[in-house]
Amino acid sequence: MTTHYLSKDNGTNGFHTHLHPELRIAPGTGEKITFETDDEAYRQMHEFKAMDKVTATINPLTGPVYVEGAQPGDVLAVTIHDISFPSKVAWSVYLPGAGALARPMGNEFYTREIGLTDTHAQLTDKVSVPIEPMIGCIGVAAADVTMSTVMPSYPTGGNMDLPDVTIGSTVYLPIEVKGALLYLGDLHAVMSRGESSFVAIEAAGEATVSIDLIKESSGSIMRLRAPRVETASEIITVGLGDPVQNSIIMAYESLFDILTTDHGLTNEDAYTIMSASAHTELGGPTGSRNPDPLHPFRAIGAVTLARIEKQYLT
Repeated sequence: MTTHYLSKDNGTNGFHTHLHPELRIAPGTGEKITFETDDEAYRQMHEFKAMDKVTATINPLTGPVYVEGAQPGDVLAVTIHDISFPSKVAWSVYLPGAGALARPMGNEFYTREIGLTDTHAQLTDKVSVPIEPMIGCIGVAAADVTMSTVMPSYPTGGNMDLPDVTIGSTVYLPIEVKGALLYLGDLHAVMSRGESSFVAIEAAGEATVSIDLIKESSGSIMRLRAPRVETASEIITVGLGDPVQNSIIMAYESLFDILTTDHGLTNEDAYTIMSASAHTELGGPTGSRNPDPLHPFRAIGAVTLARIEKQYLT
């Protein structure tokens, strides 16, 4: 089976609609695409310890991939087969003023080079943790805006920073433009859920995916208001909103739709099961609305995840 390789050399700073596709591919063939990603911005931060000296794009994207036959209203299914880090180097970075630890961390830039093995990240001299590779930025182009690679998250994806976007998962993205225009970037060797510090253990690497196209279905998938993630054991819906309660409602309503529409549960049965076993949590730290230009790393709005184990749906 063919595997296409997309180099990081033509990385871009947004989910653009005007760029010439790096690849055109027919969906559903089983062909794989390996996206090479870049971490030059974090290397420069480590070298200079100052944002005004960083010339590289934060979270540059590789792509776009044009999906033959994709039209607005369709859904792109992206299945992740592998994520690897050939350089064996990652970065921990504190950006002054960013994240939930801005107050105790203060105004000094902090960076640390993190060594990687095939299985672990060496965080300190004494502490190593298992690698849990994931994709931070994944999405298709929006019809009415050039999506940022940093903030916020969007209905068609973006810098969502969800640990569930990992090997074996399938990400469902609502399509707004012809050809879908899939982009991918910002790999993490490991990340705490919610990424409340705003930066994970960031690493350049390679992510290999395959794609399918959903054009017609009587199921809830055709009513996506935001991305959906399916793992081997769970279904996860994404809610976007401001205030946070609106994002909770969106995620929970989307999960309810799956239970009632796709699995035939009555409203009452779905309500009772979700009351016991459908969990919500904050998603990534990027918010759901554009940040204040004076505070570009301060989220406005929220990303919420609703999740349920598949065992409760059979």
